[in-house]
Amino acid sequence: MNKREYFLKVFRKAERKYGRMEKRLAGEGWGEDWQVLIATIMSAQSRDETTIPIAEELFRKYRSLKSLSIAKEKDVLRIFKRLNYNRTKAKNVIAAARFIVNEFKGKLPDEIGELVKIPGVGRKTANLVIWEVHNKHGICVDTHVHRISNVLGIVNTNSPEKTEMALREIVPKRLWGNVNRIFVLWGKDFRGKDRKRLLRKLEE
Repeated sequence: MNKREYFLKVFRKAERKYGRMEKRLAGEGWGEDWQVLIATIMSAQSRDETTIPIAEELFRKYRSLKSLSIAKEKDVLRIFKRLNYNRTKAKNVIAAARFIVNEFKGKLPDEIGELVKIPGVGRKTANLVIWEVHNKHGICVDTHVHRISNVLGIVNTNSPEKTEMALREIVPKRLWGNVNRIFVLWGKDFRGKDRKRLLRKLEE
């Protein structure tokens, strides 16, 4: 069985278990395109359950990208007090908003190479925006996707970016956008690196 066949076999099982789960992730369910990007920046190294209500509070106070772009860091930091790496994230979301307003006229570009120019945006966030906002194919690789892909032996990589590039060669393009949600939900269900126990979760 080659890697693509192996991936499809495992992914179908994971999709059956987690595909109908209604749990919301931090980059999902926002009314404005820019909110998807900002919430995803906020979610790095933080639980979705923590990030989402904090993002909702931020967006109640700053109802437009322009208002966020001129926010005072101390005011954003006050909202972010329960968020991991809150000082860095407060700086990044303001800088990101300002950059999008000034460089992209308030519109999120639909190319990864342009999105990663935005402060605080790496390939994970860029791929998520490509998929969630622009309905273009992108593989969003966070720590869960990176870990599960390596534990299963689908890839053998030492960084999320290398995992993304490897998965692009293995995963059928039609499934790229679904990998993150399914693997994140699976990863939240089992956080270890034991392959047998990870796979056992799909049978429970």
